[in-house]
Order: sequence, then C-alpha cells, then structure tokens
Amino acid sequence: MAKPDLKTFRDRMEKSVSSLKDDYAGLRTGRANAGLLEPVVVEAYGATSPLTAVAAISVPEPRMISVSVWDKGMVVSVEKAIRSAGLGLNPIVDGQNLRIPIPPLTEERRKDLAKLAAKYAEDKKIAVRNVRRDANDELKKAEKAGDISQDEQKKMEAEVQKDTDAAIKRIDETLKAKEVEIMQV
Repeated sequence: MAKPDLKTFRDRMEKSVSSLKDDYAGLRTGRANAGLLEPVVVEAYGATSPLTAVAAISVPEPRMISVSVWDKGMVVSVEKAIRSAGLGLNPIVDGQNLRIPIPPLTEERRKDLAKLAAKYAEDKKIAVRNVRRDANDELKKAEKAGDISQDEQKKMEAEVQKDTDAAIKRIDETLKAKEVEIMQV
C-alpha cells in the first residue's frame, strides 16, 4: 500500500459542497428559475426523458417560466409532467409553448423550504464526514502497513480535519445564503 493521497478525499468533499448548490437550484424561492424544472421527466416516444430533451426552457420575466416544446404532439405530455411533478406549478398551454406563472410563496411554504434546505445541507455534511472517516481509515491502514510513520499519520489526519472543517463551513455559508434568499419577501 502506498502513501494515501489526500487530494482524492478533498475532491470528494468538494463534490459534496458543489452538489448542494445543484440541489438548491431546484428549490423554489418565489422567483422564476429554469433549474426549477430540472427534476421534471416526460413520457416521450415510449420512454421517460428529462424535460430539457423535448423542450427549451426560458425565463422571460421574474415570475414566469416559458417552455417551448419542439414536437407539437408532446405538448400535452409536457403539461401533464409539469403538473404531476409535485412542484405546485400550473402551466398554461399556448400553442406549442407553455407559460408557467410562479405564484408568490406563503410564509408557511417559505419555512418549509428553509427546513428542506437545512435537510439538504445536513445530508451533505454527513457525506463530508463519511469522507473524513474513509480518509482516516486509510491513513490508519497505511500506518499499520508501515507506509507512513505515526507522526505523518497524525499530521495527515489533522489536514483531513482541516479540510472537513472548511467543507462544512462552506456548506453552512451556502445554507445561510439560501435561507436568506428563501425568506425574502
């Protein structure tokens, strides 16, 4: 066994932080956002496809999303997929286009979204801590195998902890920014 490479663990922690930002892109904040429709899948030609595979999504104004369906025969399927996606959106069919007004969020819904954002953040913190555990396990194995000294192991564990703390701090900052965005009226 060779000396453990801490860069791979750093990269895994960084992926957790960046995936949190992706999760937050789908959270509705009262403003129109094309990322809001990312989880929508459409029954198209006998298979399920992401909405972006059958239509173009744009945001013409702050409280409106526009979906331009490429195939006229798919308009009804796209409308049904958006309605049943659990996003609380009601598209208005306009020929081959769908206009989706974004209703303002109620105070209760804002609080629910803030709780959901906190849950996403906690899941990512757990993922980061799991990476830390994996790194520490690998360092212990390397020390037992004689690939690194006990001093090197302690030094590298301290470095892993420093990376963990930094990743968790970034997750907390991202959560705080998202909560502010959600709670703005």
